Amino acid sequence: MKNTLILGLTILLFASCGKENKPKIVHAENNGNEIPELKKDTTFIEISDLPIQIDSTDYLIHPIGDFRIEDNRGKIIYKSSRYGSNNFKISNYGGYRITGDLSNVKFQHIDSEKLSSLTENIIKIKSLSFLRKVFDNTKKQLLVYEVTDKDTNQDGKLDFSDVNTLYISSINGTDFRKLTDNNKELIDWKIIESKNRLYFRTIEDTNKDGEFDKKDIVHYKYVDLNSNNFKITEYNPI
Repeated sequence: MKNTLILGLTILLFASCGKENKPKIVHAENNGNEIPELKKDTTFIEISDLPIQIDSTDYLIHPIGDFRIEDNRGKIIYKSSRYGSNNFKISNYGGYRITGDLSNVKFQHIDSEKLSSLTENIIKIKSLSFLRKVFDNTKKQLLVYEVTDKDTNQDGKLDFSDVNTLYISSINGTDFRKLTDNNKELIDWKIIESKNRLYFRTIEDTNKDGEFDKKDIVHYKYVDLNSNNFKITEYNPI
C-alpha cells in the first residue's frame, strides 16, 4: 500500500512538472514563422455579456465569449471557457478596462441598431483598455488589447498558455492592428502622457528553446499616438 502511494505521488509530481514546463512557443523544424491556423471549436456556443458604454464615448461594447452546453447527469448546464466558470458571466469591467476570456467584441453606435465585429479571426482577448488619459489630452478615442492570436505552443488549442500580444483600435473597433511582432511575448505596456506615447516591451526566444528567459533578447518599442498610422519605433535604453 505504501509503495503504491509513493508511486502514485511520483507520477503526479512528474505530471505536474511536465505541465509547468510546457513551452509557450514551439518553433517549426524549418525555422519558419508560420503556425497552423486553428479551426473554430464547434462544441462551444457564443454568448455576450450585457453591453458596456465607456463614459464620453458614443459606442456600446458587447463582450463575446464561448460557452459549452454539457449534459451533467441528465441536467443541462452552461459552462464558460472563462476560468472554468459555470455561470453566464464572461467579463469584468472597471477602471476603463474590460477583462476576461473573450473570443470577440462587437461595437454599436448609440444611434444605431447595427453591430460590428472587431475581427473574423479566431483569437482570445485577455483585456481591453480605453486610453482615458490620451482622450483627455488629445480627444482621440483608442482601445488597447492584450490578445492571444496564434497557437504558438501547438497543443491544438488557443488559450493564455500561448504567446501574449498587443493590439490597438479606434473606439468603434475599426483599424484593429497588431503592435507586437509575431512570436514575441508581450511583457508589459504603459502610456507616457507627456509624450502621448504607448511604450511596450517584448521578449524574443532567440535561442529557440521554447522558453522566454534571461538568455533571450528583450525589445523596447513605443507607438506615437499622435501619428495617424500609429508609427512604431524601437529604442535601446540599455
